[in-house]
Amino acid sequence: MPLRDHFHPPVSQQESWEAIHGMWPAVIVQQLKKQLPAGFVSAPKVRLGTYFEVDIGGFHSGDGHPGGSRFNGDAGTATWAVAEPTVAVETEIPEEAEYEVKIYDAERDRTLVAVIELVSPANKDRTESRDKFVAKCASLLQQGVAVTIVDIVTARQANLYVELMDFLGHSDATMVDEPTIYTASSRWVFGTRKAKLESWANRLTLGRPLPQIPIWLAPERVITFDLEQSYEKVCDDLSVT
Repeated sequence: MPLRDHFHPPVSQQESWEAIHGMWPAVIVQQLKKQLPAGFVSAPKVRLGTYFEVDIGGFHSGDGHPGGSRFNGDAGTATWAVAEPTVAVETEIPEEAEYEVKIYDAERDRTLVAVIELVSPANKDRTESRDKFVAKCASLLQQGVAVTIVDIVTARQANLYVELMDFLGHSDATMVDEPTIYTASSRWVFGTRKAKLESWANRLTLGRPLPQIPIWLAPERVITFDLEQSYEKVCDDLSVT
């Protein structure tokens, strides 16, 4: 079945991209359960962004001053008044949307060995968001974790895989014109003398099936994951045609 454009009509009018991204990690985990060798487990993680809830009652002291801005204790206790802040600007709480699947080696104290990152529009919309995503992937790779990026976001033009390769000081000739949608599986192989960076990148095309991707569980241990099968299961469950 073909890859749909979940960010523009008519598909976006059937179901939101958030629904696709929200269900996909769990479906991938269900599929991985049938494929992972004994001793390996996977788990989904979905975080929609930072959220703060303030308990107003917890910010009132017994003397009626909110936030405990003055301290009137026994003799010898100083009275302190809140000073003006050195920085006071209007800002937005940064969103850190995450849609991912983590794979662990349960026999090695649940060591993280691989991650599948589903890119969201929030990961691509601003320089700070892209930098944060790239830094996260680079850190995982440097720890020996295999990283797969799946980007079907047509509403933003950035290519986070290309930015990741640039950050690591390398390039991928297959991505020279930076396609908007793609998959890329990368790992760092640590040898006795030098480390070797390996990547398997695929351009995605609307109207064509998603590719199979390699998931490295160990330096000499890999499984081939059918991304299309999990994607079609999500679309079918959500009645996306």
